[in-house]
Amino acid sequence: MSDEVLEHAHNHDGDHTHRHMVHRHRDVTGGTVRAAVFGVSDGLVSNVALILGVAAAASEQSSVLVAGVAGLLAGAASMAAGEYVSMKAQSELVERELEIERRSLQRQPLAETRELAAIYRQRGLDAEQAMKMAEAVMVDPEVALEVHAREELGVDPDETGNPIGAAISSFLAFAIGALIPLVPWFFSEGNGAIIASAVLGLIAAAAVGVTLARFTERSALRTAGRQISWAVAACAVTWLIGSWLGTVI
Repeated sequence: MSDEVLEHAHNHDGDHTHRHMVHRHRDVTGGTVRAAVFGVSDGLVSNVALILGVAAAASEQSSVLVAGVAGLLAGAASMAAGEYVSMKAQSELVERELEIERRSLQRQPLAETRELAAIYRQRGLDAEQAMKMAEAVMVDPEVALEVHAREELGVDPDETGNPIGAAISSFLAFAIGALIPLVPWFFSEGNGAIIASAVLGLIAAAAVGVTLARFTERSALRTAGRQISWAVAACAVTWLIGSWLGTVI
């Protein structure tokens, strides 16, 4: 049941056989790439907003650095923990369903064969072809489990996700994103650092958008614009709140 090559024989002229290579897909279910992308984006937007909000209230270098580093560590740890718990729960749920399916295949092979044949009939095969395919699949228990999992549950038994990998990826990505707008405050303070943080934040947001566009094959301009818009909105809200608090406190 290899998915590397599919051979289609076309008999329009009686002697034409075409061989097509199956295109490869990126891994979009494992969780690591998704966690990294969301981690960078969340770390960048949340910390640039936090930094500008604190700077609007009190632009001393020490205050902003403490808030920025605290936001980086707390956010990265929270993202990693949340990602691990989410992925672990998902993985355990899939494993439970696979175990239920495995027992059913052992105890009710005929019923499972008919169930699979019914799925194939829904896909357009006639009853005889559907039953032959289902019976062929049921010969090997491991193949049967894999096919039933894909057809009934919509999951790949070999790709249940990596909670630890997703957590580490999320932590590092969030930390990198959160560190970018904080860099100017290690060397300066006041309006210069505020402007530098805002500019770095917008550039990084645009870069995240362009990277996402390359993965999803969407418009780079539109995706980058969306990322920048969210960053600007978050920064504007926290800046206004920080400015108000700076006058009240």
